[in-house]
Amino acid sequence: MGSNANYVLVGLFVLLFTAGLLGFAYWLARHGGQEEYDYYQVFMKESVAGLSTDASVKYRGVEVGTVSEMGLAPDNPEQVRLVLKIKRGTPVKADTTATLKFYGITGLAYIELQGSRPDAPRLRAEPGKLPVIPSSPSTFTRLDVALSELAEKSGDALDRIGRLLSDDNLQNVATLLKDTRDMMHGVRRLAEGIDEQLDDLHRLIEQGIQMEQDVSESFDQVTRASINVESLARSLQGTYVTLGRRATDLVDQSSEMAQSLYQEVGQLLQELQAAVEELRNSPGDLLFSRSEPRPGPGEQAP
Repeated sequence: MGSNANYVLVGLFVLLFTAGLLGFAYWLARHGGQEEYDYYQVFMKESVAGLSTDASVKYRGVEVGTVSEMGLAPDNPEQVRLVLKIKRGTPVKADTTATLKFYGITGLAYIELQGSRPDAPRLRAEPGKLPVIPSSPSTFTRLDVALSELAEKSGDALDRIGRLLSDDNLQNVATLLKDTRDMMHGVRRLAEGIDEQLDDLHRLIEQGIQMEQDVSESFDQVTRASINVESLARSLQGTYVTLGRRATDLVDQSSEMAQSLYQEVGQLLQELQAAVEELRNSPGDLLFSRSEPRPGPGEQAP
């Protein structure tokens, strides 16, 4: 009886354990292994040494997927085609780029996604093709290109320096220095001549200033003379006016005297005419008649 109970407990435990394994397998199959992914492809122009399938794909340092496939591009063997398996919901947008990066000095590589402005649209694929994420050169590639360009430019610079320091150029430089020294001597002599000319110019300016002062004094004298002439003209004008007035008075007096004389002459002619008429009427009176003479002009009768 006791052994049968033990078998029952063991059988029950086995059933429960089996049911638990089946439940865990079901949960794992439903929730643990059914995460959804999106696939993208990247074409690299540089070497992907150190990168392998199942290598990490990170978005700003956060792991979001793995490298699913690696191989040469079918239409361009100079490029490497990568297929990335990325968790659905990762913000892969039209401006997202893929860059090859390395873990320190280990040589192991991974893919880093970066970019993605907030307002950029989602990356879309052409019908029947996987969406393509543009690639950007890695740090080592950019450094290698920069060092290559630097080496090339340094070689060109050294070549130009070598041509610049050739014997002919050195001779030309020596000749140029000599000509420059001669030119500096000429410039110094020219400066001395200019200094002398400046001294003459200063003296000429001083003479001009003195001449201006003399001319100014002459203008002052002319101004004073013109004032005196103006005063004299005013005096002469007053004298002319006075003389004119006196001449007018004299003319008026002469006119009055002439008029008075004309009246007296007229009166005299009248008296003479009367005497002639009287003599014509009685000519004997001239010899026998004694008549008192008539008073002349201005005289009183006796």
